[in-house]
Amino acid sequence: MIETSGVIEKEQGNGFYLVTLEQPEGHQCLCRAAGKLTKFRIKLLAGDKVLVEISPYDLTRGRITYRERNAGSGGPKGGSNRPGGKQNNNKSNNQKKNRN
Repeated sequence: MIETSGVIEKEQGNGFYLVTLEQPEGHQCLCRAAGKLTKFRIKLLAGDKVLVEISPYDLTRGRITYRERNAGSGGPKGGSNRPGGKQNNNKSNNQKKNRN
């Protein structure tokens, strides 16, 4: 599998997205969201930066495996931007220590 990043140009319907890849420059492929994105109901919109897996046998089709978070979003602060990354919650640990 070839893994590269790209930007969603538009939604084609029926779960397909037209993605413009960064490597090779300007190459477009038709992509579908991976099962984990569908399972956890991750929304994909035009303009989102995504990671795409492409088969070396058909470079016109791919699978979106990860949507990168926007820097200005109101999500949790200090969290990891990696899939499966965990956030340290030192506040709750300190409160537990102070109670005892």
